[in-house]
Amino acid sequence: MLYLGCHLSSSAGLYKAVRQAKSIDANTFQFFTRNPRGSKAKAIDEKDLQKAIEAMEGFGSLVLHGAYTMNLCTADKEARTFAAEVLKDDLLRTARLPGSFYNFHPGSHVGQGTITGIAQIAKALNSAISPDFPGMVLLETMAGKGSEIGGSFEELRAIIDQVDRQEKMGVCVDLCHIWDAGYDIVRDFDGVLTEFDKIIGLSRLKAIHVNDSQNALASHKDRHAWLGEGKIGKEAIYRIVHHEALKGLPMILETPNELPGYGAEISFLRGEFKIS
Repeated sequence: MLYLGCHLSSSAGLYKAVRQAKSIDANTFQFFTRNPRGSKAKAIDEKDLQKAIEAMEGFGSLVLHGAYTMNLCTADKEARTFAAEVLKDDLLRTARLPGSFYNFHPGSHVGQGTITGIAQIAKALNSAISPDFPGMVLLETMAGKGSEIGGSFEELRAIIDQVDRQEKMGVCVDLCHIWDAGYDIVRDFDGVLTEFDKIIGLSRLKAIHVNDSQNALASHKDRHAWLGEGKIGKEAIYRIVHHEALKGLPMILETPNELPGYGAEISFLRGEFKIS
């Protein structure tokens, strides 16, 4: 089964997002747990939640995305403590959708150093993940810009190694990010998967962000592009989405689109494409 979706706003209710997903032939989707550029989160509407769950029969796992401003390894101690509290609350929200994934950007160490940043991220995760948490926490692969953590598989592995409940940990591979980080998914995707398996383990690969990139390989810039309008290209992206090793994973479009554009990209990925 090919589980394709896009990022949808849940601000008007999760049930509306489910209906929007169905309208573009999506059978999974991603949404923010709270304001992506802030810290506020709406109260959960119990009736809306139940309607959404009932309407998602046949859907793949949903992906909940943490706020961009949640930095678990910032040098500001108060901000770091607040981010850890946000993480705890987000996982409580994720638990309301059993079997779903909570994905977040690991963070930026802001001059403290990678080792310190990794330890701080793991500490927050150890505090937030309860033994009965019914979902999975995903570390997103990053482009490696500035003091960003997660630009290499080794850094993500180092975080996981310091988490107590490692069975709750997985990875979301963002195609734009790993391309910008220097992983050549166009000419050697199998080699990239082999490296991922050796360092992290393919069993931990739980979701894919399907994005093209405006920038060249190893640019470390993180600029998403429409499918086929970037340096990765439609052919490579189609081949990746249909790769045998990725069967059954939720694949989320984060291209700079509105709903009709997402629908067109999903239609392209579900259709036949003659690869040269």
